[in-house]
Amino acid sequence: MSAFASTLRHLVTVQAPAGRDQIGQPLPNGWVEVAKVWADIRHTGGMEAIKAGAATSTVQASIRVRQRAGLHAGMRILHDGTIYKVQVVLPDKERRQHIDLVCEITK
Repeated sequence: MSAFASTLRHLVTVQAPAGRDQIGQPLPNGWVEVAKVWADIRHTGGMEAIKAGAATSTVQASIRVRQRAGLHAGMRILHDGTIYKVQVVLPDKERRQHIDLVCEITK
């Protein structure tokens, strides 16, 4: 087993929007499972702000998975009851071993 493989210790579910409405926006509650993959989840930072008069906190995370096609911003990752919204997909262009997903959790 490679050193990279040993860091993938979280089994996650990758989901994509199930469809789009008439103006092309993702349906709010329509998600379909794309895959279950092993990942390394790291929380990289957090922030608290006031939006619409209410305090909200945002946690940023980096989720590393093995290289695979079809991952894109707008998908989400589910792990242990937490929903991670994929903001950016960063492939490993040099070795093509993994993809880092820059994600956000909003509470």
